[in-house]
Amino acid sequence: MRARAYILFIFVVCLPQLLRAQENDPLVFKQDSVQLVDASTLPTDTLPHVDWRPDPLRAVWLGAICPGLGQIYNRSYWKLPIVYGALMGCGYAIMTNQRSYSEYKQAYVDIYTDIQNGTVDETDMTRTYNAILPNGYTISRMGGAESYKSKLQGWQNNYRRYRDISIVATVAVFALTLVDAYVDAQLFDFDISPDLSMQVEPDLFIDPKSNRAGGEVHLAIKF
Repeated sequence: MRARAYILFIFVVCLPQLLRAQENDPLVFKQDSVQLVDASTLPTDTLPHVDWRPDPLRAVWLGAICPGLGQIYNRSYWKLPIVYGALMGCGYAIMTNQRSYSEYKQAYVDIYTDIQNGTVDETDMTRTYNAILPNGYTISRMGGAESYKSKLQGWQNNYRRYRDISIVATVAVFALTLVDAYVDAQLFDFDISPDLSMQVEPDLFIDPKSNRAGGEVHLAIKF
């Protein structure tokens, strides 16, 4: 009986201390303190935000596969009319100059052959060198067959040069689209603060060695 009474006495004395330690234990959670919340019911500004940043190399590769795809990947959709407008203009210049070059080249070959054979005919409008004459002009008015042949050769060379320049311009525009895609991706998250200001402050000082007064201007740019 004495042992049981002694154990009961110790249990009664220590029970409040055990309960108090359980309340202060950070590892013990109360069931009513845990609440499950549906994320769809939370405001959008309380949800975690994941920043997206384009990969410059990926933008270049996409732009190389298809012109303008790098700008689409960078989400610079406003540049697409500029890219496709420039490429379409260069393509039109290539086709126009190539067509004119082919026409003048064929006319030169035909008149050269007819001169060698002595069969030049100014009245036959089916001849390529007659069909390509400016309105109101004839071979005689152009200075004769030999003179007209030289002019055809010069026009042929000019249009060939214009075609080559158009091809170089097209390659340059395509390269610029790749450079733009790379630079745009690199500077995608570059933030320019709107608080851009410049302060100019004059300052007067006395040189302790020469005991002369001097001045200087401090220039500070804040961005």
